Amino acid sequence: MKDKEKGIQLNKYISSTGFCSRREADRYIEEARVTVNEEIAFPGARVNAGDVVAVDGERIKASKKLPVYIAFNKPRGITSTTDLSDRSNIISFINHPKRIFPIGRLDKDSEGLILLTNDGDIVNKILRAGNEHEKEYIVSVNKPITPEFVKRMASGLPIMGTKTKPCTVRQLGSRSFKIVLTQGLNRQIRRMCEHLDYEVVTLKRIRIMNITLGNLAVGKWRNLSVTEAGALQALLKDSVKTEEASVRRKR
Repeated sequence: MKDKEKGIQLNKYISSTGFCSRREADRYIEEARVTVNEEIAFPGARVNAGDVVAVDGERIKASKKLPVYIAFNKPRGITSTTDLSDRSNIISFINHPKRIFPIGRLDKDSEGLILLTNDGDIVNKILRAGNEHEKEYIVSVNKPITPEFVKRMASGLPIMGTKTKPCTVRQLGSRSFKIVLTQGLNRQIRRMCEHLDYEVVTLKRIRIMNITLGNLAVGKWRNLSVTEAGALQALLKDSVKTEEASVRRKR
């Protein structure tokens, strides 16, 4: 029996192949869809040289190909999932020639910038709230915005059993505003607006860290430029992939 401390964590191995993100790998393992040497794998399992790893019976191998990073202007109605049984899934819509997966989510009824990659190593670095990476949105609501609304949105609101982090909010028009978040709670902006008795009419993400939506047409995608990808990696250099980030930032 091999030393369980040797090798690489199974979820990390799967994500490193570009098959899916580490978060999705954890889900596959929990659902008993992953085998190592034809035996059902368990959470916390490790992979050693020569081991055969498969997901739903499909053998996966470590990839030596260059990573793919793309920016996509997601239309409303497209779901940020790799589940191909969902007819509105983002993977089928894009139809990229390589296996990729989204970094995080953008609500089905929202639109705008979402990044996709085959590099599972950067996903949690971007998503982990403790790393404080910015995401910028333009939002329109169903009634006139007041100074009190802007103030309360920016200072943090109680939703989902916690309080949102302070953020930057700037009014653009009588019923629209721009907001920059460093966390990504489920339907966060919509829940914040609802807390203040407002309803979101449209929500568009226009920036993730140094990557901007620009004039990319709705439903279209593009590869990140060498400059963009390099700057992104530089911003992620000191980021961590676990809850360690949240602890470290508080010290």
